[in-house]
Amino acid sequence: MLKRINKVRKSIMIGLTKNVGKSRINTKSGGNIKRILINRPNHRLGNLLLITPLLQEIHNTVPGCKVDLFVKGGLAPILFENYQNVSRIIKLPKKPFKELFKYMNVWVKLRKHRYDMVINLDKDSSSGRLSTQFASASNKVFGENIEELQMQFRDYVHMGKRPVYLFRYYMQMLGYDRMQQPIPNLDIKLTAEELFEGKKKLEKIVSPEKKTISIFTYATGSKCYDENWWDTYYNKLLKAFPEYNIVEVLPVENISKIGFKAHSFYSKDVREIAAVIANSAIFIGADSGIMHLAASSQAPVVGLFSVTKPEKYEPYGNGSIAIDTNKVDFDENIAKVKKILSSQQSESLQYA
Repeated sequence: MLKRINKVRKSIMIGLTKNVGKSRINTKSGGNIKRILINRPNHRLGNLLLITPLLQEIHNTVPGCKVDLFVKGGLAPILFENYQNVSRIIKLPKKPFKELFKYMNVWVKLRKHRYDMVINLDKDSSSGRLSTQFASASNKVFGENIEELQMQFRDYVHMGKRPVYLFRYYMQMLGYDRMQQPIPNLDIKLTAEELFEGKKKLEKIVSPEKKTISIFTYATGSKCYDENWWDTYYNKLLKAFPEYNIVEVLPVENISKIGFKAHSFYSKDVREIAAVIANSAIFIGADSGIMHLAASSQAPVVGLFSVTKPEKYEPYGNGSIAIDTNKVDFDENIAKVKKILSSQQSESLQYA
């Protein structure tokens, strides 16, 4: 019932706010961008990590620019702790009706600072549109669709790439050269120490003499594959890759869709989880926050999609791919994993 109420509430709010604000660029300002506000009032791990390509793009375009983030919940400071251009994180409480005074106070804080540009990352977010309208800035990007960009770039709809394409488009209007290089990958910016600790933790679970395939068998709602599906897939992985360790990364709920048959790793620390995955040869999992965390660790990722649109959320970079399991059977799926691992072996031989 609560989920239904929330769905109706979101639908009503989108309808009420869809026409709130329109992007405007002050070309007379001379393009002197020193402070930017990014609005993504959401607490989910994946949605927050999808901000990282834009943060990198801002640094590459305007190296000295400081960025404030308007988000929800307490996860953002952990995810962005190594982003030097992130100046201030303005956090809405995860459950606003339980902390109403704090919730209202955060909106007041949002108005205190003036920005050169404010960017709403999700055009369908009612809170994102309202916060963009409410913030004080000479340049505002509400995230409306730009047909020119949609026609030019096949990956324009991707939730991590679209904000970067829009940023390049509007920065060019302000006199900046439009970047031509590929869109930055998701990146949680693990330190060398974190990566070393992740390696040690993995070696406590499985033999370091074999490379490791990490799997994540859980996901929220209809994105989660059932036990029968995962049991079949896990047995095929065992048969196809006897020369690899298989480690299951467990969710915070400590649920395994394969009945804990594989070696497993459990942690509530997202940076620790990312560091362990980073030391894997490949990560396989359904579309989820952990899938995006794996991509941000720089490991090759095989994202499994059955409900959500791959073109909108697929992992990319470092050899990552998305597989639509409605169209691809188990054998073809395994063949795609083999191709990625074979490519890694070829590169290792090349640089040996």
